[in-house]
Amino acid sequence: MNFPLYIAKRYLRSKSSQNAVNIINFITFLVIVIGSAALFIVLSGFAGLKTFSLSYTNMVDPDLKALPLTGKLFSVSESQDQALQQLNGVVAYSKEIEEKVYLTHDQKAHIAYIKGIDSTFLKTTPIDSSLYFYGDWAINGLQGVAGQGIVNLLGLSINNFRSPLVIRVPKPGKGLLGQRLLKDSYNETNLVISGIYQIEEELDRKYVFADLPMVQALLEKDSTQISGINFKFKDAANIADLRQQIEAIFPGQVVLKDRRELNSTLHRMLNTENLATYLIFTLVLIIALFNVVGAIIMMILDKQQNSKTLYNLGTTIKALRKIYFVQGILVTGLGGLIGVFLGSLLIWSQLAFGWLKITPSLSYPVEYSLINVLIVLATIIVLGIIASLIASSRINKKLIAH
Repeated sequence: MNFPLYIAKRYLRSKSSQNAVNIINFITFLVIVIGSAALFIVLSGFAGLKTFSLSYTNMVDPDLKALPLTGKLFSVSESQDQALQQLNGVVAYSKEIEEKVYLTHDQKAHIAYIKGIDSTFLKTTPIDSSLYFYGDWAINGLQGVAGQGIVNLLGLSINNFRSPLVIRVPKPGKGLLGQRLLKDSYNETNLVISGIYQIEEELDRKYVFADLPMVQALLEKDSTQISGINFKFKDAANIADLRQQIEAIFPGQVVLKDRRELNSTLHRMLNTENLATYLIFTLVLIIALFNVVGAIIMMILDKQQNSKTLYNLGTTIKALRKIYFVQGILVTGLGGLIGVFLGSLLIWSQLAFGWLKITPSLSYPVEYSLINVLIVLATIIVLGIIASLIASSRINKKLIAH
């Protein structure tokens, strides 16, 4: 058996004759357990929040979206439309047109976006499957769907044909609006709300969904002009190959973005928050692991006579240092494993029972991930190695001879 490891294990199991040393060792071990458990729980909580925050993008964003390379709009010819229909690996695609509009109802106003969609929109973007949806998804020349935020701001109600939502948009053209009469400056249409979606506060205040031909007419655009095409792919589809085929259909017209690229800012923000939280808790662990340095030094002083005996029996200074170095790694490693185990129990209980609630009907989202286990253990081991090196370096001939 490895001699330093054998002695380190004996020291780990044995109690000191000094009660104060035993208390310090226990507190040190407890700090490592609590610190590693806390780091794992926080990382699991942030992983759950990240998944929860990104879950709505599956409802509002397609697998792939074609956007105009320049400007707001691009045109789709009949031949291009037919080429899209021939793509293998595409379940469905839908066209849309989007523009900022001025909404009014019952002397209340709000600026939002109107999105004109076709009949296949829900096949590419299942927004009607949101957790909270009221009414019907009826999109036609008279009816549309609005977010809960818009409905609350404007005091709208479902299927209120007597008091519809009024939508205004500036007419295209040049010149100042003040040079024309108000009624000549805007195009206007009425829309009856048939359904209300509720996903996320910002999105709930942003979009009104309406019929594509109606929105094109409101914006004075022809039937070939759109602002985007949404694609839904088969599970086994070759995404890279399909991107190349779509780019070949629209040479120099569009830029293609997947769901992650459409939400790049959100991904960067969540990753930055996760990294910042990890660094803060790692700093706490670094401070806590100073206890390890102190505990090992106390152990060195407590076992000074034992170390002197081993030295006289032929053990080198290097081997003595290695004994306490290994002991420090054993303490931090064992504490880290127990901490991760306890943290795992808490995370599993939250996943199984949802005892911690955000709202009475929504449990706090957490996610158990093997990568978080490895991150916590690696952090503890690395910090333990550094602390053990600092403490074990105190062993020298002068200390042994004293």
